[in-house]
Parts: sequence; structure tokens; C-alpha cells
Amino acid sequence: MSEINQLNYRELSEQQLTGQCNEHIHYLTETVGINIDMLQAWIDMEEAANKEGISLAIASGFRSAQRQLSLWNAKFCGKNNIKNLAGENVDTLNLSEQEKITAILLYSALPGASRHHWGTDIDVYAANLLPESTKLQLEPWEYASDGPFASLTSWLREHSKSFGFYFPYDKYRNGIAIEPWHLSYMPLAANYQQQLNVILLQQTIEQFDILGKNTIIEYLPVIYQKFITNIANNSITNNK
Repeated sequence: MSEINQLNYRELSEQQLTGQCNEHIHYLTETVGINIDMLQAWIDMEEAANKEGISLAIASGFRSAQRQLSLWNAKFCGKNNIKNLAGENVDTLNLSEQEKITAILLYSALPGASRHHWGTDIDVYAANLLPESTKLQLEPWEYASDGPFASLTSWLREHSKSFGFYFPYDKYRNGIAIEPWHLSYMPLAANYQQQLNVILLQQTIEQFDILGKNTIIEYLPVIYQKFITNIANNSITNNK
């Protein structure tokens, strides 16, 4: 098991912290990367899950700022749908820019502020529990007690804390929606979150060709409090 209490913490540069470079990332496949200092913890947890008949896999790991930016702009301009808490498409025609930004942030992080930039946060599923001819949705019902990943949810709640992982979006807090598939590696992520601040985010957003930029910057302190720091306490005891 990884020695989470003896981890030597290394700060990320501002470019790494905001997803603008990937020198801190180890790629498990061509498309899935995680923080190199989290690698052993992930291997240990993956092996432990496999021994219990759960083929633990990562649907999404490191995500660059450019990738997050493309997702954001596609939603803002109406190319991609925006979902509400009920899973219904939001009618954005009569929404103000601030309302549209709030609607997007329910499920999509602000570019430059995504925890996926750090490589410490991963969206997980169990490959062997996904029904045949079924596409992974990453929706709460899949991880519920009557969903295909029910046993994965139970296993993670019992064991993930032993490897340093916790659920930052364990419930809805009037900010980001619940994400039972989203794990964060606490020994690193807790420190990176302290590094990320409103000033750095504003400087980063100002560099991006992001839709709604002026409104985002105007309401950035509110966004920071409601959608970035409004998460479960950075403690592995949250998995109990």
C-alpha cells in the first residue's frame, strides 16, 4: 500500500496548476494521464480492487486547459447541451450570461480551475461491470444502489481512503452537482487547492479565448467560493 503519510509534496508551477502544460503527468495510455506522484497510489488501489473482482478503470484523468476550454465554449454557444440537476437540457435562450455560466458550472469546471488539470483527480468506473453494448455515461444513476456500478461504489466508500483518495463532490452543496465517480488524491490535491487563488485564475482567464470572459471575471470571487472551494473537506476520513 502506498505510504500516503510520507509523501513528499512538490508544488506545481502556475502553468501546471492551471492546465497549460503536462510535465507533471504520467500517461497510463495515450489518452489517460495522472499526476506522476499519484502513480503508485493508483496502482495499489487498482490492484486491490482487481482482487475483489472489480476492474477499476479511469474514464478521465488529466485534462488540459485547452480541452476544458473547448468543452466550455461548446456549451456556452449552444453546440453542446447544458444539463440541470434533474438531467434535463437547460433552455439557455432567455438566460443572462451570469445565469448561463452558473448553469454550465454545475457539471463543467471553469477552464484553468479544473481539478483534472492537476492530474490528482480522476473519473473512475468498473470496466467489467459495464453492461455489454452500453456506453459509459458518468451519471449518478450508474453508481446508485440499483445501478451497474453499485458494488464499485460500495468498495470505494470502504477502501479508497486507505489509498489517499476521497470524494470532493460527495453531495450537492449548491455548487457542483454530486459526482460519485470523481476521486481526488488528497495528499496532493489539498496542497494544490491552496495554491490556486482568484488572482491567478483571473490572470489565466484573461489569456483564454473564453466565451463570457467579462462576466466570468466580474463574478470570479463568487465562482471561486461556490464552485471551486465549495467541496468536501480535504480529508480521507470523508470516505467513511
